[in-house]
Amino acid sequence: MIIDILWLVLAVFLFAACAVLLVLEIFVPSFGLLTLSSLACLGVGIAIFFEYGTLTGWIGVIVAAVLIPLIWIIAYRIFPKTSIGRRMILGKPDAGRGDAVPDCRDLQEMLSKEGVVRTPLRPVGICDFDGRRLECVSERGFIEVNQKVMVIRVQGTTLTVRPVEEIQ
Repeated sequence: MIIDILWLVLAVFLFAACAVLLVLEIFVPSFGLLTLSSLACLGVGIAIFFEYGTLTGWIGVIVAAVLIPLIWIIAYRIFPKTSIGRRMILGKPDAGRGDAVPDCRDLQEMLSKEGVVRTPLRPVGICDFDGRRLECVSERGFIEVNQKVMVIRVQGTTLTVRPVEEIQ
């Protein structure tokens, strides 16, 4: 009786091993070897259940159908929280830090504002207007970093700038 229970526990363990091997197959390049091993675990586990009768065999199939997806769900819920998972999975983008995406509604108020070039304008680059980083287009050619510029035209989301020395 105890040996029979141990065989059934072994079969359930093989189902769990099947699920773990399938999860590993995604991350470890094994050329299908882990998939074949997981299928072997599944087959042997089901065979052990069917050794004890047809009803026990079908119960084993139901256990496998519930246990394997359950282990997959648990693995994919826990994986992003592990140290390896945090390194492999990208986080949410932080739009508040270092972004240069303009808000179209208030770009018209930027007309005639002075700012400082943060990346070389060749002719497109980033300018800083009182702590607000915006993508700008140089009116004529190249403008060096840290040079003062003024917005001379706003068209849609495009700010056209000119060096302050040329304006005066």
